[in-house]
Amino acid sequence: MALPRLRTVAVVAGAALLTRRALRRRIARSPLWPMPALPEPISGHSQRRATAIRRLVVTERTAVADGVVQLRLEGPALPRWQPGAHLDLVLPSGLVRQYSLCGDPDDPGTYTVATRLVADGRGGSREVHEQLREGQEIEVRGPRNRFPLVEADAYVFVAGGIGITPILPMLRALAARGADWRLVYGGRSRGSMPFLDEIEKLGAEGGRVTVVAQDEAGHPDAAAVLADIAPGTAVYCCGPEPLMDAVTAALPEGCTLHLERFSAAATARSADSGAFEVELHRSGRTVHVAAGQSVLAAVREELPHVAYSCEQGFCGTCQQRVLEGEIDHRDELLTDDERGDSMLICVSRCRGGRLVLDL
Repeated sequence: MALPRLRTVAVVAGAALLTRRALRRRIARSPLWPMPALPEPISGHSQRRATAIRRLVVTERTAVADGVVQLRLEGPALPRWQPGAHLDLVLPSGLVRQYSLCGDPDDPGTYTVATRLVADGRGGSREVHEQLREGQEIEVRGPRNRFPLVEADAYVFVAGGIGITPILPMLRALAARGADWRLVYGGRSRGSMPFLDEIEKLGAEGGRVTVVAQDEAGHPDAAAVLADIAPGTAVYCCGPEPLMDAVTAALPEGCTLHLERFSAAATARSADSGAFEVELHRSGRTVHVAAGQSVLAAVREELPHVAYSCEQGFCGTCQQRVLEGEIDHRDELLTDDERGDSMLICVSRCRGGRLVLDL
C-alpha cells in the first residue's frame, strides 16, 4: 500500500510544480495577470500622496472661543504627525474639509482640530458646529503636512484668528526646546481668539507674544513686525488673505516665508482659458472642458466618484497625475516636483488642446 501512496504524492507534487512554473511564465509575460479590470478608475495619486481612510469617534467637544469649537477625535493605531499637519474630515453630508491638527503630536490615539463657524461660508463649518456631537463617528483622511516646521536660526509667527491652529503645536515644540521665536496674534477681539490663555503663558518669558485685538488696536502692522528680523529667520503666517499678502510684501531679504491658506489665493481665481479635451486614460473616455468650465466639473460628469473639496486650488484633495500635455498651473499649493506630473483639476487648466489624466 505504501508504494501507490508514494506514487500519488509524487504525481500531485509534480503537478503542483508544473502549475507554479506555468504561473511564473504567464506572470512574467503579463505582470498584471490575473488581476481583473477595475470596475471604475481610481485616483492616479502616487503612493507618497496616498492617505488611509479611518473612522474616528468624537470623544470631546469644547468651545474654545466665540464661534470656535474644538473636537477631540480618537481611534486605534493613529499615524503620528508633526506640527503644521492637517486632517481631512469627511462630514456627514459628504463634504470634505481640511482642519489643522492643534493637539499634541505625542498623544497616541488622539487627533484634535478646531474650526470657526463661518456664517456665509460654503457649509462645512456650519455642519461641524451643528451636527458633530460627542459619541459620533466621523471619517477622516490623513494626516498630511504642507506647512512643516523647518530648522531655522529664529522664528517669527503671524497668525490671524483661526489661523493660530497650525501654529500652536509649533510654538509648543519651540518653547520646549528653548528656540528663539516670537508671535504676533491678531483677531477681532480677545474673546474670539482661540487658545489665547495658553499662548500668552507660552510666551510669558521674554515678551514673545504680542496680541493685537482689532477692537482694541486695529490690525497687525506686518511691516513693523518684520522690520528688525535677522537673515535666516523663518517667517510663518496663517490667516486672512490680506494679512498674508501684507506679510509677503514686507518679508526682508534672507528670510524664508511659509504660508498656510484657508482660502484660495487670487492667482487661483484667475480668468479661464479656452476649451480643450481631457483623456481619462484608465477609463478610456475623453471629456470636453468648456472655456468657462473646470476640469473637475467636466471629469465628474463621467466619473462622479472623483474626490474634491475646496474647488479653489488650495486644499489639494483633487490632485491628479498627468500623463501627457502641458499644464497651466493656477494653484499655490503644489511643490515644483509635484507640478512636473500632477495638477489640481479644480483650478488648473491646459496650455494647448489636450491633457491625459491617469483616471
